[in-house]
Amino acid sequence: MNQKQFTAEGIIVLLQEADVKLSQGRNLAQICREMGITEQCYYRCRREYGEMKAARLKGLKEI
Repeated sequence: MNQKQFTAEGIIVLLQEADVKLSQGRNLAQICREMGITEQCYYRCRREYGEMKAARLKGLKEI
């Protein structure tokens, strides 16, 4: 099984890029295809990391 491992910081960056592309009127299916993930993975990551920023994530790692 070939799985890509994304770090939490990488996921946040991808979600921010997806937000920019969505605001430009792009289709979510196209964006997910470009990122190499499924739409289900996108929504799962959005639920888990959606409101986090990179600085906040670093603070959680320190705890």
